[in-house]
Amino acid sequence: MSPLPRMSRLVATFLGAGYSPVAPGTAGTIATLPLYLLLRKLSLPRYLLSVSILAVLGVSAASRAESLWGKDPGRVVIDEVVGFLVTLVSRPRGMKDILIGFVLFRLFDVVKPPPARNLEALPGGLGIMADDVAAGAMGALALAGIRKLSKRQ
Repeated sequence: MSPLPRMSRLVATFLGAGYSPVAPGTAGTIATLPLYLLLRKLSLPRYLLSVSILAVLGVSAASRAESLWGKDPGRVVIDEVVGFLVTLVSRPRGMKDILIGFVLFRLFDVVKPPPARNLEALPGGLGIMADDVAAGAMGALALAGIRKLSKRQ
């Protein structure tokens, strides 16, 4: 196997997390935590740049994976990685807020409220990634609201 397909599979499955036999999307989201703990130390512009680069790599890897494994394969979890990183864009430090972000992201990712569900129709890796980025944005907004409300009380 040439290096490009191997690298695409590593990115698409987020270093193999997507091969989890149970709930690969959740496994991919959990596997994001060490990366998040490294990235949260960056300034906001550098955090956003890092997540953007990962998203671009993810679109490419997901497109390749889809050509190998079929439409929106479950083992592709780079979309969960990027979506969860979007949810945590405020870069919370406390485990409670990170856990709340995790639950919110998984909820929005599974339910896929509009417009997230509509974005799945985009072609290839873009469709695989876009709905999770939208779910991540919804999670970020909900997390910000919850954090703001909890500071009032």
